[in-house]
Amino acid sequence: MSPFRAGLLAALVTLLLDQATKLGLYFGTDLVMTGPWRVAPFADLVVVWNRGISYGLFQQEGGLGRWLLVALSLVASVGLSVWMSRAATRLLAVALGLIVGGALGNAIDRAAYGAVFDFVHLHAGTWSWYVFNVADAAIVAGVVGLILDSLLPASRRHS
Repeated sequence: MSPFRAGLLAALVTLLLDQATKLGLYFGTDLVMTGPWRVAPFADLVVVWNRGISYGLFQQEGGLGRWLLVALSLVASVGLSVWMSRAATRLLAVALGLIVGGALGNAIDRAAYGAVFDFVHLHAGTWSWYVFNVADAAIVAGVVGLILDSLLPASRRHS
């Protein structure tokens, strides 16, 4: 499989998993009314509507901010897709695909609901991590992939 096709597959799988989990939890369960649900000693399922970007930064209450974030996600997805089409390695293409799929998944939420549906809360003792979703996890994994690809020797990256 070519790097570009692998990246497209990663983007599509990410987008489908992200939307399926969000729609399944939101419309297929009563999590909204009965949550949070403890799924492990360190993890809960909760409903959080994030109107900002990563870690709840730059919260947007108005319509203009919402649509600016949707547009930014779409422009970034197009740019990353062009980069993905030129990727020499599957690692780079898949990393970019994960980011594109995650960005599109969150953009769909923002366009449809005005906010991103986050639902995974990790914690231990008094430590608490931000609430996130499949798209967010894919974006983080994609960034890790970009870093790993950049650390590969040039001879291995272009072979």
